[in-house]
Amino acid sequence: MDVIKGLPAIDSHRDLHIWIIENLKMVPVPERAYGNFFEEHCYILLHVPQSLKTTQGPSSDLHYWVGKKAAAEAQGAAGTLVQHLQEALGGATVQHRDVQGYESDCFRSYFHPGVIYRKGGLASALKHVETNIYNIQRLLRIKGRKHVSATEVELSWNSFNKDDIFLLDLGKVMIQWNGPKSSTSEKARGLALTCSLQDRERGGRAQIAIVDDEGQAADLMEIMEAVLGCRVGNLYATMPNKSINQLQKANVRLYHVYEKGEDLVIQELATRPLTQDLLREEDCYILDQGGFRIYVWQGRMSSLQEKKAAFSRALGFIQAKGYPTYTNVEVVNDGAESAAFKQLFRTWSIKQRRNRNVGGISGTGKLSVVKLDVGNLHSQPELAAQLRMVDDCSGKVEVWCIQDLTRQPVHPKLHGQLYAGNCYLVLYTYQKMGQVQYILYLWQGHQATAHKIKALNSNAEELDLMYHGALVQEHVTMGSEPPHFLAIFQGQLVVFQRSTEHNGKGQPAPATRLFHVQGTDSYNTRTMEVPARASALNSSDIFLLVTAGICYLWFGKGCSGDQREMARMVTTVISEKNKEIVLEGQEPPQFWEALGGRAPYPSNRSLPEDVSNFQPRLFECSSPMGHLVLTEVVFFSQGDLDKYDIMLLDTWHEIFLWLGEAASEQKKAVAWGQEYLKTHPAGRSQATPIVLVKQAREPPTFTGWFYTWDPYKWTNNQSYEEVVEGSLRAISAISEITAEVHNFRLSRWPNNGRTGPLALQALKGSQDSSESELELGPNVSGSSTSISASSYHSSPRSMINGGLPREQLMHQAAEDLPEGVDPAHKEFYLSDADFEDIFGKSKEEFYSMAKWKQQQEKKQLGLF
Repeated sequence: MDVIKGLPAIDSHRDLHIWIIENLKMVPVPERAYGNFFEEHCYILLHVPQSLKTTQGPSSDLHYWVGKKAAAEAQGAAGTLVQHLQEALGGATVQHRDVQGYESDCFRSYFHPGVIYRKGGLASALKHVETNIYNIQRLLRIKGRKHVSATEVELSWNSFNKDDIFLLDLGKVMIQWNGPKSSTSEKARGLALTCSLQDRERGGRAQIAIVDDEGQAADLMEIMEAVLGCRVGNLYATMPNKSINQLQKANVRLYHVYEKGEDLVIQELATRPLTQDLLREEDCYILDQGGFRIYVWQGRMSSLQEKKAAFSRALGFIQAKGYPTYTNVEVVNDGAESAAFKQLFRTWSIKQRRNRNVGGISGTGKLSVVKLDVGNLHSQPELAAQLRMVDDCSGKVEVWCIQDLTRQPVHPKLHGQLYAGNCYLVLYTYQKMGQVQYILYLWQGHQATAHKIKALNSNAEELDLMYHGALVQEHVTMGSEPPHFLAIFQGQLVVFQRSTEHNGKGQPAPATRLFHVQGTDSYNTRTMEVPARASALNSSDIFLLVTAGICYLWFGKGCSGDQREMARMVTTVISEKNKEIVLEGQEPPQFWEALGGRAPYPSNRSLPEDVSNFQPRLFECSSPMGHLVLTEVVFFSQGDLDKYDIMLLDTWHEIFLWLGEAASEQKKAVAWGQEYLKTHPAGRSQATPIVLVKQAREPPTFTGWFYTWDPYKWTNNQSYEEVVEGSLRAISAISEITAEVHNFRLSRWPNNGRTGPLALQALKGSQDSSESELELGPNVSGSSTSISASSYHSSPRSMINGGLPREQLMHQAAEDLPEGVDPAHKEFYLSDADFEDIFGKSKEEFYSMAKWKQQQEKKQLGLF
């Protein structure tokens, strides 16, 4: 670190570091306060992933966060400090600008189970959070699906609505009120955040209560009305959020940014689909993703001045376009691009890393060895995921052809012989860890009718029901079969364009037919019938020409020995006639006659399989307004899979849809996968296989993309209802506060039928007396929702009949105290005169002391 610039030390063993900007300097935030953000401040976050799975691409992410009430001076300081920190960290860092309430998915992914926005500012030299503090009175509005946020709002019924979750935090009791229109998943995620607050800020000692139905929670509603007053009128329903859908994200435009004299020129270069070669290393570019996010790409040879101007240029672009000021900005460096940036391009390769780590899985996640022992796949799920192979294909294979809208079994001798005008179900059964597993492939020919495709899906659902939902379903399109599908047919998959079908129906086979054989082994070989004309040939491959009298096996000049060996095996499936081997350039006249004469055909070697360097990405799926909305979980783990979710895992070669057991829209999953491919900015192939994976039925080709995977995680997974019913019974503290409400008749206190500050203060009787630093934000901003410790001595509770006699309080066991007295705060009930006589100081002086000193004095005086 550059100590001259006053940059902080960074702990290399931690993933996440957070600093708050105070007096234009970076002040570290304690770890237990991570996720709490004061709206009058700016913060800087540095994320350095420790997981090996995230080593591809950038090595770290650097964010500066802007509170909605942060001063311009603080924003400027944050931007400058981020630049200094970026220079110290080096080029392999992605920079982000995030604004309160509109943070990027990357930012929100750091905080489980959510972020909390705090009112006001943080007084200098004071901590964010102190545990075991109960002097709290605040109302939090909890929103969000995968990424949850809690915003401190006015302590009033006016803050409530029908759709969101609200947490009334009273220190010892935390009441979660669930809007009548909130979903079970929203309630569960709200509860996760509530439990997190209970653990981090109350040391697990606060009691949680849930209001799901107001009519069945009279005692809790009585407490809420004591604090919030009587509710007048009906709750309102919120307007649906205008979520950014996939169509908007697909609208990408690339701009070249450069200086011409004293002017800054922004020139549009290209729209979707973008190619990597548009980016020149001596220049800088702005990529506009539909106004959803602005990227600034900095070439490695661009000037230092240009790099320092990245954020200012992005903000200027946002202003010129009329986009909202909170639009996300991401600055990426040449060679250290984020996964989200790379996937905006049709292909992406990293030249300088291409030859590293030969002999295993490279740091970029690409497989660098072709010949691998598939027998190790069960014990190495990461290898299974990379190879797209669940096992060595020695399991049981069953095939059905869709005919007359029903499935008809195909004889084993004909397995692997498919027709382009038909659809097939291929069920593969294998064992994993001693348990039977299933994969059901739904194969769809290019010429299949809409009726057959519909019948294919309905028959698959029927089979899944027969197997009690145990089938992993993979939708496969002709010509894009995954390696495992090819391997279960031992490389002898042949797709016929037209011929007699399995039931004897269909068009008769023509006299002359041409088949294209592609592949080098049983894991990648497929044979497709193509039009019988010379232009269909290719010098890189092998073709089988079937005529009435003879078969020609044509070897292109660019084919290999492995290709020839596989072709000899496959041709026996197509025809039993004698084969004549023909080398390219030595064809007899009859060969060209059968093809209708000579014609030009590709003579260059075919391009290798896509070597794009894309890392897997995980998204939560929803369609609140009828369009697919995806929320990304960056640096994902198994813990990000929730039983209420439908998650999309994009591994580029396949799309996995993970279905949580309690997900409500499972039937939409395949359509969502298709919409995702259709609207992808990179122009993805619509034939990319789509795999449906159910919770607790995950194959190794899915689990291998996760850093760790616990196969037993789902066995003890409680539902939201079970959690509420089982462990969240806040009886004692609720009863205590309810008794106070009755004893002091809070509802009778004057304030136009609503309770006022006196009612709020009375409820403090069951709470801690020390001033809570959690409330520093509200106090600084002038909010009346919190009461400082110095006001306790004037509350009605401690003034009952001038206070209770000291004999009834000192050295008394809890069961011997007068009714309604909180045994943890006996001193509350002393008169002011008795208090000063016993403690030798006023209540105001006493409560200004450190908590441990208060407890020590109370113990010595028999009041603890």
